[in-house]
Order: sequence, then C-alpha cells, then structure tokens
Amino acid sequence: MKINTRFITLATALLLSASAQAQHLPKAQHELLATPTTVAWGYYAADAPPVLRIKSGETVQVHTLITSSPSRLEGAGLPPAQVEQSLRDITDKVTNKGPGGHILTGPIFVEGAEPGDVLEVRIKAIELAIPYAYNAFGPKSGFIPEDFGYAKMRIIPLDAKRMVANFAPNIEVPLRPFFGSMGVAPPPASGRVNSAPPGIHGGNLDNKDLVVGTTLYLPVHVPGALFFVGDGHAGQGNGEVDITALETSLIGNLEFIVRKDLHQAMPSAETPTQYISMGLNEDLTLASKQAVREMIDFLMRTKGLSKDDAYMLCSVTGDLNVTQVVDGTRGAHMLLPKSIFTKAKAK
Repeated sequence: MKINTRFITLATALLLSASAQAQHLPKAQHELLATPTTVAWGYYAADAPPVLRIKSGETVQVHTLITSSPSRLEGAGLPPAQVEQSLRDITDKVTNKGPGGHILTGPIFVEGAEPGDVLEVRIKAIELAIPYAYNAFGPKSGFIPEDFGYAKMRIIPLDAKRMVANFAPNIEVPLRPFFGSMGVAPPPASGRVNSAPPGIHGGNLDNKDLVVGTTLYLPVHVPGALFFVGDGHAGQGNGEVDITALETSLIGNLEFIVRKDLHQAMPSAETPTQYISMGLNEDLTLASKQAVREMIDFLMRTKGLSKDDAYMLCSVTGDLNVTQVVDGTRGAHMLLPKSIFTKAKAK
C-alpha cells in the first residue's frame, strides 16, 4: 500500500501546532460562541434577530469560524480530527443560508444605537483559534480567472508561537490576524445583503490594516446597529488577488461604543498611528477617488483644513492602497499618518 507522506507530514505539523494553541485573551464582559443559533450564513440583514444584547462601552469575546466546509477542508488534506466540531454542527444544522458564503457570528444588538449614529468598534485583541489556514481559488473567481481555469485549495499550518504561516518549504509568511468581515445591518430597504461585497454597512472589507489596536467606525442604519463579524484572516496581501487570504478561525475581544457625536456615510478607521478612509465601488478607479474624497472631507472636518490644502496633504503624505479587487465591489483605502499633526508649542 502506498503511503501518502504529504498527509502524514501535514497531520503531524498541525497536531504539534495545536498543542501550542492556547487561550491568552483577557476576559471580556460577554462571550459569544459560534453555534448554529448564533451565526448568519452569507448575509447582512436588518431583520436578523439579535443573538446578544449589550450596552455601549461593553466588550465581547467573539468566536468566528473558518469560511469553508468540513468536506472541502478534508479534501484538501486536513485530518478529520482537526475540523472544528462547531463547523460540523453549523454545516449540518444551519439551513437559512445565502446569498453569500461567509459564516458570520451575530448580530450583536448595542443598546442606544440609532440610525444616524456611528458604532465605534475597538479591536482590543485577536487570537488564532486553530493551527491552520487555507488559501484557495476557483475557475470563476479571483482577479485573473482567465489564467487559472481550475480550482485549487492548500492547507497551510500556522505557528502561533512564532506567528508565521508555513506556506511551503523555506517560505514563512508573517501573521497579522484580522477579521475580513465586520459590519452592521444595512438599511432595511436593502433587504438581505450578500456577505461578499462590502458596502456602506461595512461587511466584507478585507482590509488588512484592521488589526489589533485599530478602531473601526460604522454608520448605523437600524436600532441596535446589529453587528456581525467573521471571515477570519491570519494574514492577507493588499488586493487579495486569488479571492482568499490565510482563511482561518479567530477569537477576538471587541469593544463597542455608540457615538452620537459622529455622523458619516462611509466606514472609516484609525490605527494608533494612522487615519484610514475607505472607498467602495465596482470600478476600482471610482473606489480610489472616493477614498481620497473621504480623506479630504475628514481633514476639513476634523483638522480645519481648506479643501485645497487637504487635497495637497493627501498627495504629499497619504498612501492610497488597493484594499481588495475580488469581492464584486472593489475597495481602496487611504492611510494618513497621525504624526504629521504636531502640537502647538507652549509660549
């Protein structure tokens, strides 16, 4: 009998890595597991029943699942023992699915949030939940499907201790975990919105800069905001060109604050060192223009700059990046360093 050494090597690597996978996140006021009754499969919707109610200022430790099926993962070489039981349960029991494919935990109802407000989401901590990720592409997806008329999926071991992915022999990819999809319910008139394209509700932003320490700002469209999260990525390149990142399961501590003093039509964010504006459109050029315009508006509103000066500042110090080009609605974002804004010297 021929022994498949690749599968044995992979199984050994995953089992060794799993032994190092431990819970180190600080406690939160609430914990939300991913179960058949606490997930929305493939959609954002204003009529989705809340699975958790919290107060503004409270923190939730939320568990998210890898967006795949046990059969696909096993078909790619993952040992069956490494498939999370929660993923098996959700795959077997959740029938209310679509039109998208992401398994999202939520929604979370934040008391006091009303349409016109902004939900501030502080990403306090993120931890790998499993010792592997996958990357895959298909014949009709990705940025250049005309070059890849077939499907392929690779299981990639994750080293949580060293925070690298063992992509291949002599290739290690640094890990920067983030949630690819974070959003609130869209306006009720939108109905059930596909989880794949991002929009004014946030959603599948796939922005690799939304790591620990980042704050995401989402315009609220329904009472309670109704926040969903999922699509865990252990890491990703700007563009996400083959349509997937290092797809994995994550656990994160998120703090939610209702902002009555902010009013905005588009998602935005900030890191400890940078401001982030976002643009979304099926046309990448138009998405890029929107990201620039959003940053100009931000600078005029918060820094007191004229429109002309804000435009100039974006050109001399702003970095305009492609967020992703594969989610139907394409994304661009501009990064502007906070360090350029010096404090006035005391006289």
